[in-house]
Amino acid sequence: MADTNTHDKYQQLMFRCHGLAPLRVAVVHPCDEFSLQAASEAADAHLISPILVGPAARIQSLAAQMGLNIARFKLVDTPHSHASAEAAVALARAGKVAALMKGSLHTDELMAAVVCKDTGIRTERRISHVFIMDVPTYHKPLFITDAAVNIAPTLEDKADIVRNVIGLAQSLGILVPKVAILAAVETVNPHMIATIDAAALCKMADRGQIVGGILDGPLALDNAISADAAKTKHIVSPVAGDADVLLVPDLEAGNMLAKELSFLANADAAGIVLGAKVPIILTSRADNGRARLASCAVAALYAHWLKTGGKG
Repeated sequence: MADTNTHDKYQQLMFRCHGLAPLRVAVVHPCDEFSLQAASEAADAHLISPILVGPAARIQSLAAQMGLNIARFKLVDTPHSHASAEAAVALARAGKVAALMKGSLHTDELMAAVVCKDTGIRTERRISHVFIMDVPTYHKPLFITDAAVNIAPTLEDKADIVRNVIGLAQSLGILVPKVAILAAVETVNPHMIATIDAAALCKMADRGQIVGGILDGPLALDNAISADAAKTKHIVSPVAGDADVLLVPDLEAGNMLAKELSFLANADAAGIVLGAKVPIILTSRADNGRARLASCAVAALYAHWLKTGGKG
């Protein structure tokens, strides 16, 4: 078991990237110090091979001010952030990059280009976001989904969100991830839609509509992550107390949970968007260097898994 007083879980992700070629990534509108530094650090770590997509003169001026050598990176000149998003998505659509990385534009602007019906990179799967969290007090990486894309997911949306995160977990070496479907209580209550959805998702897994993971719910948060809490409530489950994934009822719950862990429990939060033709790396100004590199490592491992048909 990992030392729960350290942030060593991301180091394990980085180690799994050894031997993989750097991931070809379109960095979308890296026009602030944070995003340009993040791309450069990931390139230095041999995780990505970035293509910088944005106003060339502005990016070059910024790099000069920061003392960064970006002559080694390909630069695609665009006039503004909207054009940057469109150009980056076009690169992904043409197979010229295997991932996108958000720069200094707003997430909504990037995602609008991603989901565009005619020129985007949507698939039949619902797009969703996952935080891969390194929580010092938890014994393994903890996946929280969805905390950034789907505001109030329906049952059908949640089924795709679960399918997405199962694939991600498998790409990171968790062959049969344990998925806890969260609610405020651990019993089915017809007045609480989250508990009804949880029960339905578990039955969908029983019937083979969701495969690859072990689902249980509804589970309250304490039952999902604490074996003692589950035992006290007389919950017998392979998921309770040992969850890999926390499926939250809505975006607000997920966002608050992830930020509570980050700011009150000293957790790191790597972020990635799934369900498009390529993974999308989302980083925040609040992220430290560990989390930024971990986001790139996760994307690299997931893209490799996709390339090998879910077997790599």
